[in-house]
Amino acid sequence: MPSSGLNKNSVLVIAAHPDDEVLGCGGTVALHRKNGDDVCTVVVCEGSSLRGVDQGEGEDHHLFAASRELGVEDVRHIGLPDQRLDTMTLTDIITPLEKVVRDVRPNIVYCQHGGDVNIDHTILFKAALVAIRPTELYIDVVYAYEAASSTEWAHPRVFVPDTFVDISTTLEQKLRAMNCYKSELRDYPHPRSLEALRHRAHSWGNQNCLNAAEAFMTIRRIAREGRTP
Repeated sequence: MPSSGLNKNSVLVIAAHPDDEVLGCGGTVALHRKNGDDVCTVVVCEGSSLRGVDQGEGEDHHLFAASRELGVEDVRHIGLPDQRLDTMTLTDIITPLEKVVRDVRPNIVYCQHGGDVNIDHTILFKAALVAIRPTELYIDVVYAYEAASSTEWAHPRVFVPDTFVDISTTLEQKLRAMNCYKSELRDYPHPRSLEALRHRAHSWGNQNCLNAAEAFMTIRRIAREGRTP
């Protein structure tokens, strides 16, 4: 979670597609950057609906623009085929992820939820669990985030958040970042509309007596000797 500024965190956000990182933890990432934490975002797949949009800019333009809104400068796009992770061996997904993990050496990791309806999210979660296994001794905590119109549309509904981050001060940043992905936005009341995303943040927040929040499911948390849990 975002630090007080006294202890600097190294944060890694793992996303399947451009926009997942904003949908799931954009407000939290903005808080990390405001608190001086280092943040690296790695996006594994292409964004298929972005291809052919805004010719001359390309999908990386949207990804980097959204990242700038959140204050993130370290952005890495692996570029595996969209909606084709199920055609690849898991090791071909794990290997580039491992390289990023070992380069960044994060103590906090945010990743896709493994029960989403989107098959890329499910497979990436399995690959990420290998890349961030406890043998990487610097990782203290791993959280899974939701992706609007994917997590809640799966069945059984197994996203059970146990951690909520107050993003009251960074919600507008998150929405501006999402607005960079215009081709991914939908009209209200679709859950991937800006208005619905605002409602979602308020809903998570109100459940916890906050104005706005993002929700996370703890995958693993290790209280290592000499480090505050």
